[in-house]
Amino acid sequence: MNASESQPGLAQPGPEKIFPVSWEQFHRDSRALAWRLSAAGPFEGIIAITRGGLVPAAIVARELGIRIVETFCIASYHEETKQGELRVLKGVADGLVKDGGMGLLVVDDLVDTGRTGQVVRERLPNAHFATVYAKPKGRPLVDTYITEVSQDTWIYFPWDLDLAFRPPISDAAR
Repeated sequence: MNASESQPGLAQPGPEKIFPVSWEQFHRDSRALAWRLSAAGPFEGIIAITRGGLVPAAIVARELGIRIVETFCIASYHEETKQGELRVLKGVADGLVKDGGMGLLVVDDLVDTGRTGQVVRERLPNAHFATVYAKPKGRPLVDTYITEVSQDTWIYFPWDLDLAFRPPISDAAR
């Protein structure tokens, strides 16, 4: 059974393994990231990589009591499931960056191939880079992460999913 059969209405990303993440699970994993980061700080501010890093950055900011939250807007997925040309849409405010990002925490939902991570590292080489999930190709670029998933796993984040009726397994066998 492919992903489009098992999850009606979702685009099939390819032959990858599927890892759907609920809001509750993502919240728990983001809080676990904050817990792990509490020993790495203190941090003067958080840089959320948009869009995926917005939710975990908000959770981490709350848990660590950080009030300065900035965005670094990078687009790499242009058709939801296919990586395309990497584009920096908005950089980090110059007044926030000193000493290559020293004292800043960069948060994203996932490091996949590492392309986004490389851009972050080039612009903020001294910032602490944290993600909730990490794949092997991108993992070396991240200082802190919670869960490693295989490179061939496609993560459906809660904002990618919608609640819908699902027929019982017995109906699908008919």
